[in-house]
Amino acid sequence: MKRPWLVYGLAFVGGLVVFIVMLSVFLSLLFDVKDKGLGRPKIGILEVKGIILDSETYLSSIKELKERRDIKAVVVRIDSPGGAVGPVQEIFEELKILRQSKPLVVSMGGVSASGGLYIALVGQRIFANPGTITGSIGVMIQLPNLEKLMEKIGISTEVIKSGQYKDTGSSFRKLSKEERRYLQEKVDSLHYQFIKAIAEERKIDLEKVKKIADGRIYTGEEALKLGLVDELGNLHRAIEWAQQLSKLTKVELLYFPPKRGLLSRLMEERLSIGSSFLDHLNLRAFYLYQR
Repeated sequence: MKRPWLVYGLAFVGGLVVFIVMLSVFLSLLFDVKDKGLGRPKIGILEVKGIILDSETYLSSIKELKERRDIKAVVVRIDSPGGAVGPVQEIFEELKILRQSKPLVVSMGGVSASGGLYIALVGQRIFANPGTITGSIGVMIQLPNLEKLMEKIGISTEVIKSGQYKDTGSSFRKLSKEERRYLQEKVDSLHYQFIKAIAEERKIDLEKVKKIADGRIYTGEEALKLGLVDELGNLHRAIEWAQQLSKLTKVELLYFPPKRGLLSRLMEERLSIGSSFLDHLNLRAFYLYQR
């Protein structure tokens, strides 16, 4: 016995599936077209927040900012007291590449100190609030010394190492004079890299930078007088400037917030109460954090 309703039903379901597939493909192509630059012109807001312990998520955002043709200018909004040297320099270098193709303006929030200032140097124009905390130009290594505590509880360590400096920074003993000199050389070298970047990016005499690069903090007003920033103003003022540089009459804003993992959040909490992370297995130098 023939059942035409079954045939019609199957045909309807098949047609519906084909329609949904075609619709999804169309929508995918539509959003893909927008992403490739045929949408409305936008200003991208790259948010740099908190202590900078890794660069991966920032580099991913910078790559997207560079590739998207609908993003005509970029504002880097910084609210950070600094971070580890390597990630800070990675972000700085990638932003330097980005500014070659798109106008790039920096807006300092409440704190843009140390590594936060380093990243800010990339701006074609840098805005700070009068009360922004910046400066803190310096590098430090903090080494916890648990030697006396270990003695009290009867714990000792034996170290077998391949070289004189392999266990430099161990928490179970004091630094030797040679190790202290060795680490000081590294800190001085990193400090000079910071000073050189300021002199080059801000067009300030190197000797003048050395005089202000002693770790002290500056307000936004003081930073303006020293030539570390270009103008006092908030985020909206920075966006207006980016709009002028990109010669756009009307734009949309597209925010790129940071995505920090659990480890970064835990480290940020620890560092924010006044201790920097460093252990004898993985020695890391940090730009001086602003408390």
